[in-house]
Amino acid sequence: MTGNGNAESSSDTTTHANWPTLVPDEAQPWHTLESRELVPGPRSVVLDRVDMGGGLEGQYQYRPRGPRAIFVLPITAEGEGVLIRQYRYPLRATVWEVVAGGVERGEELHAAAVRELREEVGGVAGEWVALPGFYPQPSISGVIFYPFLALGVALGDTAHEETEVIERVVMPLPDIYALLEAGQILDGPSSLTLWHSRRLLMERGLL
Repeated sequence: MTGNGNAESSSDTTTHANWPTLVPDEAQPWHTLESRELVPGPRSVVLDRVDMGGGLEGQYQYRPRGPRAIFVLPITAEGEGVLIRQYRYPLRATVWEVVAGGVERGEELHAAAVRELREEVGGVAGEWVALPGFYPQPSISGVIFYPFLALGVALGDTAHEETEVIERVVMPLPDIYALLEAGQILDGPSSLTLWHSRRLLMERGLL
């Protein structure tokens, strides 16, 4: 997994082998009888009437497949990690997170990661490594999250949205993982991104 030195060049490390597996199964034990959209828009919520087999029928409310988001752990050329402290209104709290954001319609995953890295922490990466994708809330949502490790990151000016309340924090990697182990990284996808990154960071002597 060696970079080519170009800050924004794609390579085979910008996708992960498990990403193509994040699709519906061919055989389905339940079958949709009727579907109704309750909340329209990019965060759509639907209510389905479902044949659950064995003569059983029920209703299921959920977010359908379609929405995607990326998560990025940035590592500077000096080997430090970059986290953000972001205010989250539903929690009424500010929490530690990695760089993250939604994938826009028609946008490639790596392009979204490049964009969010620049916007949230002013970062440009020298190398990208894709990590395993995952379903964050499979019981109620079809959204898929795609994490990345960004290496050799140079930091510049951020480009936050007007309503975002974000603080960029550059820390030694052992301190970041101490936060993780102490249970202070309360955002689940950020924790999993850090967990998946750990082996690669250790292999490269960065942690």
